[in-house]
Amino acid sequence: MSRTYKVAVVGATGAVGEAMLAILAERAFPVGELVALASERSAGGEVAFGHRKVPVRELATFDPAGVEIALFSAGAAVSKAYAPRFAAAGAVVIDNSSAFRHDDDVPLVVSEVNPEQVGNRPRGIIANPNCSTMQLLVALAPIHRAVGIARLNIATYQAVSGTGRRALEELGRQTAGLLNFQPAEPEVYPVQIAFNVIPHGGDFTDNGYTTEEMKLVRETRKILGDDAIGVNATVVRVPVFYGHSEAVNVETRAKLSAADARALLQAAPGVQVVDEPVGGGYPTPVTHASGTDPVYVGRIRDDLSHPRALNLWIVSDNLRKGAALNAVQIAELVVAAGR
Repeated sequence: MSRTYKVAVVGATGAVGEAMLAILAERAFPVGELVALASERSAGGEVAFGHRKVPVRELATFDPAGVEIALFSAGAAVSKAYAPRFAAAGAVVIDNSSAFRHDDDVPLVVSEVNPEQVGNRPRGIIANPNCSTMQLLVALAPIHRAVGIARLNIATYQAVSGTGRRALEELGRQTAGLLNFQPAEPEVYPVQIAFNVIPHGGDFTDNGYTTEEMKLVRETRKILGDDAIGVNATVVRVPVFYGHSEAVNVETRAKLSAADARALLQAAPGVQVVDEPVGGGYPTPVTHASGTDPVYVGRIRDDLSHPRALNLWIVSDNLRKGAALNAVQIAELVVAAGR
Protein backbone atom coordinates (compact mmCIF):
# COMPACT_ATOMS: atom_id res chain seq x y z
CA MET A 1 0.00 0.00 0.00
CA SER A 2 1.42 3.41 -0.98
CA ARG A 3 2.29 5.97 1.69
CA THR A 4 -0.31 8.61 2.46
CA TYR A 5 -0.10 11.82 4.48
CA LYS A 6 -2.17 13.81 6.92
CA VAL A 7 -2.57 17.16 5.18
CA ALA A 8 -3.98 20.38 6.62
CA VAL A 9 -5.18 23.31 4.50
CA VAL A 10 -5.29 26.52 6.53
CA GLY A 11 -7.57 29.12 5.01
CA ALA A 12 -9.58 26.41 3.32
CA THR A 13 -12.63 28.59 2.70
CA GLY A 14 -10.73 31.33 0.85
CA ALA A 15 -10.25 31.51 -2.91
CA VAL A 16 -6.69 30.14 -2.80
CA GLY A 17 -7.59 27.53 -0.18
CA GLU A 18 -10.41 26.25 -2.35
CA ALA A 19 -8.00 26.08 -5.31
CA MET A 20 -5.49 24.15 -3.18
CA LEU A 21 -8.14 21.60 -2.29
CA ALA A 22 -9.18 21.23 -5.92
CA ILE A 23 -5.59 20.81 -7.12
CA LEU A 24 -4.73 18.28 -4.40
CA ALA A 25 -7.64 16.18 -5.67
CA GLU A 26 -6.91 16.74 -9.37
CA ARG A 27 -3.27 15.72 -9.03
CA ALA A 28 -4.12 12.73 -6.80
CA PHE A 29 -1.83 13.90 -4.03
CA PRO A 30 -1.43 11.03 -1.53
CA VAL A 31 -3.78 12.42 1.11
CA GLY A 32 -4.67 9.92 3.80
CA GLU A 33 -6.52 12.41 5.98
CA LEU A 34 -7.44 15.96 5.04
CA VAL A 35 -8.07 18.66 7.63
CA ALA A 36 -9.74 21.89 6.46
CA LEU A 37 -9.08 24.80 8.81
CA ALA A 38 -10.38 28.35 8.92
CA SER A 39 -11.42 31.09 11.32
CA GLU A 40 -14.12 30.70 13.95
CA ARG A 41 -16.52 32.50 11.60
CA SER A 42 -16.11 29.86 8.87
CA ALA A 43 -15.82 26.81 11.10
CA GLY A 44 -18.75 24.42 11.00
CA GLY A 45 -19.28 24.66 7.26
CA GLU A 46 -17.99 22.35 4.55
CA VAL A 47 -15.59 22.56 1.62
CA ALA A 48 -15.28 20.37 -1.44
CA PHE A 49 -12.39 17.94 -1.75
CA GLY A 50 -12.73 15.91 -4.91
CA HIS A 51 -16.14 14.24 -4.87
CA ARG A 52 -16.71 14.61 -1.16
CA LYS A 53 -17.32 17.29 1.42
CA VAL A 54 -14.94 17.95 4.31
CA PRO A 55 -15.99 19.74 7.51
CA VAL A 56 -14.25 23.02 8.29
CA ARG A 57 -12.62 23.13 11.70
CA GLU A 58 -11.52 26.13 13.73
CA LEU A 59 -7.81 26.87 13.45
CA ALA A 60 -7.49 28.49 16.87
CA THR A 61 -8.55 25.36 18.75
CA PHE A 62 -6.96 22.74 16.47
CA ASP A 63 -4.11 20.56 17.73
CA PRO A 64 -1.56 20.19 14.88
CA ALA A 65 -0.01 17.01 16.27
CA GLY A 66 0.11 14.37 13.55
CA VAL A 67 -0.20 16.79 10.62
CA GLU A 68 2.61 16.02 8.19
CA ILE A 69 2.08 18.68 5.52
CA ALA A 70 0.30 22.00 6.12
CA LEU A 71 -0.63 24.37 3.29
CA PHE A 72 -1.24 27.88 4.61
CA SER A 73 -3.18 30.56 2.74
CA ALA A 74 -4.81 32.73 5.38
CA GLY A 75 -2.67 35.86 5.38
CA ALA A 76 0.62 36.88 6.98
CA ALA A 77 -0.75 37.50 10.48
CA VAL A 78 -2.27 34.01 10.68
CA SER A 79 0.88 32.42 9.29
CA LYS A 80 3.12 34.20 11.79
CA ALA A 81 0.90 33.05 14.65
CA TYR A 82 0.26 29.44 13.62
CA ALA A 83 2.84 28.22 11.07
CA PRO A 84 5.61 27.86 13.70
CA ARG A 85 3.22 25.82 15.87
CA PHE A 86 2.53 23.39 13.03
CA ALA A 87 6.24 23.15 12.21
CA ALA A 88 7.10 22.53 15.88
CA ALA A 89 4.54 19.70 15.90
CA GLY A 90 6.35 18.04 12.98
CA ALA A 91 4.57 19.33 9.90
CA VAL A 92 6.28 20.69 6.81
CA VAL A 93 4.59 24.07 6.39
CA ILE A 94 4.18 25.53 2.89
CA ASP A 95 3.13 29.13 3.36
CA ASN A 96 1.48 31.26 0.71
CA SER A 97 1.66 34.56 2.61
CA SER A 98 4.38 37.21 2.80
CA ALA A 99 5.21 36.28 6.41
CA PHE A 100 8.47 34.40 5.84
CA ARG A 101 9.51 35.14 2.26
CA HIS A 102 12.44 37.35 3.17
CA ASP A 103 13.74 35.29 6.10
CA ASP A 104 17.19 33.87 5.35
CA ASP A 105 16.37 30.56 7.02
CA VAL A 106 13.14 29.99 5.04
CA PRO A 107 13.52 28.87 1.40
CA LEU A 108 11.46 30.73 -1.21
CA VAL A 109 10.61 28.14 -3.84
CA VAL A 110 9.24 28.03 -7.37
CA SER A 111 8.95 24.36 -8.23
CA GLU A 112 10.39 24.69 -11.76
CA VAL A 113 13.16 27.10 -10.75
CA ASN A 114 14.82 26.07 -7.45
CA PRO A 115 13.27 22.75 -6.35
CA GLU A 116 16.49 21.75 -4.59
CA GLN A 117 15.71 24.31 -1.88
CA VAL A 118 12.79 22.32 -0.42
CA GLY A 119 15.21 20.34 1.75
CA ASN A 120 16.82 23.49 3.14
CA ARG A 121 14.18 24.29 5.77
CA PRO A 122 15.69 24.54 9.27
CA ARG A 123 12.45 26.03 10.64
CA GLY A 124 10.24 23.49 8.89
CA ILE A 125 8.70 26.23 6.72
CA ILE A 126 8.85 26.75 2.94
CA ALA A 127 7.56 30.01 1.47
CA ASN A 128 5.53 30.41 -1.70
CA PRO A 129 6.45 33.57 -3.65
CA ASN A 130 4.10 36.36 -4.60
CA CYS A 131 1.92 35.37 -7.57
CA SER A 132 3.43 37.96 -9.92
CA THR A 133 6.97 36.85 -9.03
CA MET A 134 5.98 33.23 -9.54
CA GLN A 135 4.97 33.48 -13.18
CA LEU A 136 7.79 35.91 -13.94
CA LEU A 137 10.51 33.54 -12.79
CA VAL A 138 9.10 30.40 -14.39
CA ALA A 139 9.66 32.24 -17.67
CA LEU A 140 12.91 34.05 -16.82
CA ALA A 141 14.90 31.33 -15.04
CA PRO A 142 15.86 29.55 -18.29
CA ILE A 143 17.14 32.84 -19.70
CA HIS A 144 19.09 33.65 -16.54
CA ARG A 145 20.70 30.21 -16.56
CA ALA A 146 21.66 30.55 -20.22
CA VAL A 147 23.10 34.06 -20.41
CA GLY A 148 22.49 35.82 -17.10
CA ILE A 149 20.07 38.66 -16.44
CA ALA A 150 21.49 42.10 -15.70
CA ARG A 151 18.29 44.12 -15.37
CA LEU A 152 14.52 43.82 -15.56
CA ASN A 153 11.86 46.42 -16.27
CA ILE A 154 8.43 45.04 -15.40
CA ALA A 155 4.91 46.41 -15.69
CA THR A 156 2.28 44.09 -14.27
CA TYR A 157 -1.42 44.04 -15.13
CA GLN A 158 -2.90 42.23 -12.16
CA ALA A 159 -6.35 40.69 -11.83
CA VAL A 160 -8.58 41.65 -8.91
CA SER A 161 -8.65 38.08 -7.61
CA GLY A 162 -5.16 38.75 -6.30
CA THR A 163 -6.76 41.06 -3.73
CA GLY A 164 -9.34 38.49 -2.64
CA ARG A 165 -13.00 37.58 -2.85
CA ARG A 166 -14.26 41.04 -1.88
CA ALA A 167 -12.36 42.54 -4.81
CA LEU A 168 -13.98 40.06 -7.21
CA GLU A 169 -17.38 41.06 -5.84
CA GLU A 170 -16.52 44.76 -6.15
CA LEU A 171 -15.55 44.45 -9.81
CA GLY A 172 -18.73 42.53 -10.59
CA ARG A 173 -20.93 44.91 -8.63
CA GLN A 174 -19.38 48.05 -10.13
CA THR A 175 -19.54 46.68 -13.67
CA ALA A 176 -23.21 45.76 -13.36
CA GLY A 177 -24.01 49.08 -11.76
CA LEU A 178 -22.26 51.18 -14.36
CA LEU A 179 -23.93 49.29 -17.19
CA ASN A 180 -27.21 50.20 -15.52
CA PHE A 181 -26.21 53.86 -15.14
CA GLN A 182 -25.56 53.55 -11.40
CA PRO A 183 -22.52 55.13 -9.72
CA ALA A 184 -19.54 52.95 -8.76
CA GLU A 185 -18.77 53.10 -5.06
CA PRO A 186 -15.21 51.92 -4.27
CA GLU A 187 -14.73 49.96 -1.06
CA VAL A 188 -11.84 47.55 -1.60
CA TYR A 189 -9.81 49.78 -3.90
CA PRO A 190 -9.22 53.51 -3.40
CA VAL A 191 -10.89 54.36 -6.71
CA GLN A 192 -13.28 52.67 -9.16
CA ILE A 193 -11.82 49.47 -10.65
CA ALA A 194 -14.51 48.71 -13.26
CA PHE A 195 -13.50 50.07 -16.70
CA ASN A 196 -10.38 51.54 -15.10
CA VAL A 197 -6.72 50.78 -14.35
CA ILE A 198 -5.10 51.55 -11.00
CA PRO A 199 -1.29 51.98 -10.78
CA HIS A 200 -1.24 50.84 -7.18
CA GLY A 201 -0.75 47.44 -5.54
CA GLY A 202 -0.08 47.06 -1.84
CA ASP A 203 1.01 49.93 0.39
CA PHE A 204 3.27 52.81 -0.57
CA THR A 205 6.75 52.75 0.92
CA ASP A 206 9.23 55.53 1.71
CA ASN A 207 10.97 55.14 -1.67
CA GLY A 208 7.77 55.81 -3.63
CA TYR A 209 7.35 52.19 -4.70
CA THR A 210 4.61 49.95 -3.36
CA THR A 211 5.02 46.78 -1.33
CA GLU A 212 3.85 44.72 -4.33
CA GLU A 213 6.57 46.30 -6.46
CA MET A 214 9.26 45.72 -3.86
CA LYS A 215 8.22 42.06 -3.59
CA LEU A 216 9.19 41.64 -7.24
CA VAL A 217 12.59 43.16 -6.51
CA ARG A 218 13.46 41.13 -3.42
CA GLU A 219 11.88 37.82 -4.39
CA THR A 220 13.44 37.76 -7.86
CA ARG A 221 16.91 38.16 -6.40
CA LYS A 222 16.36 35.57 -3.65
CA ILE A 223 14.88 32.87 -5.89
CA LEU A 224 17.47 33.28 -8.64
CA GLY A 225 20.25 33.60 -6.04
CA ASP A 226 21.63 36.77 -7.58
CA ASP A 227 21.54 40.10 -5.73
CA ALA A 228 23.18 41.87 -8.67
CA ILE A 229 20.02 41.72 -10.83
CA GLY A 230 18.49 45.17 -11.22
CA VAL A 231 14.68 45.11 -10.98
CA ASN A 232 12.39 48.04 -11.73
CA ALA A 233 8.67 47.33 -11.35
CA THR A 234 5.33 49.08 -11.72
CA VAL A 235 2.25 47.23 -10.48
CA VAL A 236 -1.10 48.00 -12.08
CA ARG A 237 -4.49 46.58 -11.08
CA VAL A 238 -6.82 46.01 -14.05
CA PRO A 239 -10.53 45.06 -14.31
CA VAL A 240 -9.84 41.37 -14.99
CA PHE A 241 -11.20 38.65 -12.71
CA TYR A 242 -8.49 35.98 -13.04
CA GLY A 243 -5.03 36.00 -14.59
CA HIS A 244 -2.07 38.34 -14.17
CA SER A 245 -0.18 39.71 -17.18
CA GLU A 246 3.31 41.20 -17.30
CA ALA A 247 5.16 43.25 -19.89
CA VAL A 248 8.82 42.52 -19.24
CA ASN A 249 11.98 44.00 -20.70
CA VAL A 250 14.99 41.77 -19.99
CA GLU A 251 18.53 43.09 -20.30
CA THR A 252 20.84 40.08 -20.47
CA ARG A 253 24.54 39.85 -19.60
CA ALA A 254 25.36 38.05 -22.84
CA LYS A 255 23.52 38.40 -26.13
CA LEU A 256 20.45 36.18 -26.57
CA SER A 257 18.37 36.57 -29.70
CA ALA A 258 14.59 36.44 -29.64
CA ALA A 259 14.73 33.22 -31.67
CA ASP A 260 17.07 31.57 -29.16
CA ALA A 261 14.96 32.82 -26.25
CA ARG A 262 11.86 31.35 -27.88
CA ALA A 263 13.60 27.98 -28.23
CA LEU A 264 14.69 28.06 -24.56
CA LEU A 265 11.17 28.85 -23.42
CA GLN A 266 9.60 26.16 -25.59
CA ALA A 267 11.73 23.59 -23.75
CA ALA A 268 11.22 25.07 -20.27
CA PRO A 269 9.08 23.21 -17.71
CA GLY A 270 5.81 24.91 -16.88
CA VAL A 271 6.00 27.28 -19.86
CA GLN A 272 3.79 27.34 -22.94
CA VAL A 273 4.84 29.64 -25.77
CA VAL A 274 2.03 31.37 -27.67
CA ASP A 275 3.90 33.64 -30.03
CA GLU A 276 2.60 34.26 -33.53
CA PRO A 277 2.65 37.75 -35.10
CA VAL A 278 -1.05 37.65 -35.95
CA GLY A 279 -4.22 38.77 -34.21
CA GLY A 280 -4.81 36.44 -31.28
CA GLY A 281 -1.35 34.91 -31.60
CA TYR A 282 -0.47 35.86 -28.02
CA PRO A 283 -1.70 34.79 -24.59
CA THR A 284 -4.31 36.70 -22.61
CA PRO A 285 -5.85 36.03 -19.19
CA VAL A 286 -9.24 35.07 -20.65
CA THR A 287 -8.25 33.10 -23.73
CA HIS A 288 -5.38 31.15 -22.19
CA ALA A 289 -4.59 31.59 -18.51
CA SER A 290 -7.81 31.51 -16.51
CA GLY A 291 -8.36 28.07 -14.99
CA THR A 292 -5.18 26.55 -16.45
CA ASP A 293 -1.75 25.65 -15.08
CA PRO A 294 0.99 26.88 -17.49
CA VAL A 295 2.82 30.16 -17.59
CA TYR A 296 2.20 31.50 -21.09
CA VAL A 297 4.77 33.61 -22.92
CA GLY A 298 4.31 35.59 -26.12
CA ARG A 299 5.34 38.77 -27.94
CA ILE A 300 8.96 37.62 -27.77
CA ARG A 301 10.98 40.35 -29.50
CA ASP A 302 14.46 41.78 -29.67
CA ASP A 303 14.62 45.19 -28.02
CA LEU A 304 15.39 47.57 -30.89
CA SER A 305 16.89 50.10 -28.47
CA HIS A 306 19.43 47.80 -26.79
CA PRO A 307 21.85 45.20 -28.18
CA ARG A 308 21.32 42.75 -25.28
CA ALA A 309 17.66 43.05 -24.41
CA LEU A 310 14.39 41.25 -25.08
CA ASN A 311 10.70 41.97 -24.63
CA LEU A 312 8.32 39.31 -23.28
CA TRP A 313 4.61 39.16 -22.46
CA ILE A 314 3.93 36.72 -19.60
CA VAL A 315 0.46 35.57 -18.52
CA SER A 316 -0.72 33.07 -15.90
CA ASP A 317 -3.65 32.29 -13.62
CA ASN A 318 -2.66 34.03 -10.40
CA LEU A 319 -4.73 31.73 -8.15
CA ARG A 320 -3.62 28.47 -9.73
CA LYS A 321 0.06 28.67 -10.67
CA GLY A 322 0.53 31.92 -8.81
CA ALA A 323 -0.50 30.42 -5.49
CA ALA A 324 -2.26 27.07 -5.13
CA LEU A 325 -0.55 24.93 -7.78
CA ASN A 326 2.97 25.88 -6.77
CA ALA A 327 2.16 25.10 -3.12
CA VAL A 328 0.96 21.62 -4.10
CA GLN A 329 3.98 21.13 -6.39
CA ILE A 330 6.24 22.00 -3.46
CA ALA A 331 4.38 19.43 -1.36
CA GLU A 332 4.99 16.88 -4.13
CA LEU A 333 8.71 17.69 -4.03
CA VAL A 334 8.71 17.25 -0.25
CA VAL A 335 7.02 13.86 -0.57
CA ALA A 336 9.39 12.79 -3.35
CA ALA A 337 12.34 13.67 -1.11
CA GLY A 338 10.88 11.60 1.72
CA ARG A 339 9.93 14.69 3.75
